[in-house]
Amino acid sequence: MSNSAKNIKLVGTDIDGVWTDARMYYSADGDIIKSFSTYDGMGVQLLREAGIPLIIMTGENTEIVAMRAEKLGIDRIFQGENEKLKRLKEVCAELDITLGEVAYIGDDVNDLDILRAVGISAMPPNSPILDQFSPDYLTNRSGGNGAFRDFVDFILSQQ
Repeated sequence: MSNSAKNIKLVGTDIDGVWTDARMYYSADGDIIKSFSTYDGMGVQLLREAGIPLIIMTGENTEIVAMRAEKLGIDRIFQGENEKLKRLKEVCAELDITLGEVAYIGDDVNDLDILRAVGISAMPPNSPILDQFSPDYLTNRSGGNGAFRDFVDFILSQQ
């Protein structure tokens, strides 16, 4: 492991494939539907209680994710983000922390740069890029089934 979980001062997360099962459902009216696990919502609360900020970065841009973040009181959310590592560096500068003090969970090729750069990387076991990158932590739960919560539990168990 490139860093110790006890030194983590920021947790970052992708959404699709981590908080969701990577599926998008479309209604006949064109509405997009995604399913979120309440386990992950509790993970957000546990991070908040531990005083560790959270940042969401996703390449998608949907009202559903904005609504979920608002319900959970997450204010650092960047949708339609195509340069996740650049954005993370900006947030680290704002918080006066290093990339080594960041834990990040992602699941696909658009997360590779950031997974390689952070102190602790994680991926769900159903990630399609496990042949391209071996994370510091492989969650016990798949994306959409509490993978984020599993990662939070791992981080907090070592704080």
